Amino acid sequence: MIERHITFNVHPDKTGLFEQFFADAYGPTMAKAPGFVKVELLRELDSQTRYQMVLRWEDPDSAAGWRASEAHQALQPALQALYADNEIQAYEVIG
Repeated sequence: MIERHITFNVHPDKTGLFEQFFADAYGPTMAKAPGFVKVELLRELDSQTRYQMVLRWEDPDSAAGWRASEAHQALQPALQALYADNEIQAYEVIG
């Protein structure tokens, strides 16, 4: 199993839209992808504009399949309009 953490620095005036987009579009669409396990969206306590999306996949191929999917690609323009930058880190789940 793998886990990916994506840190988003969301535009200050778009935090509500970012959260709504995740709840209404991004999360539900991702949940239909093969190999999907779970996703959570976290907001940092000390920053109202920094978010962490935590994604779990059965294996690296499932995560790669999601990133290459038409559904993921279709969501990207709307998502990218909401944040200034992001950083991605992948982990192997040990226990």
